Amino acid sequence: MKSSQTNTSDNPPAISASNPRDNPCLGSDPNIAALEIIADDGISYLLPYAQFLYAKRTANPALEKEPDAPPEKMSIHFVSAEVIVLGSGLKRLERRLQGYELSFLMSADSRLGAVYDTLITAVTVTLTKETL
Repeated sequence: MKSSQTNTSDNPPAISASNPRDNPCLGSDPNIAALEIIADDGISYLLPYAQFLYAKRTANPALEKEPDAPPEKMSIHFVSAEVIVLGSGLKRLERRLQGYELSFLMSADSRLGAVYDTLITAVTVTLTKETL
């Protein structure tokens, strides 16, 4: 039997401003085993929750020099990578990460800040240890 649905597993969910659950910056799945990080340089990383070490959410220190900088910064540490996230409303990101429910995260246009409570404006990944 053929299905009329297309496979969208390689693409993030479509953006819908009408539904607050369809935030383009982050996804949620209670049965997830790894977090997909889509960095600003276009590279996608799949980091297993089994290697999650800790996360730290703070005010963005760049606010002192740049008043238009994103207000929050979160660093997410895995065994082999550090993920830096800049944005606003990152408490929701923190809660989903805490419950191992965060399925993906990526940045979005800052103009969406008026639509979503949580907005990620920058994502960078630094590999801390090469693994074979």
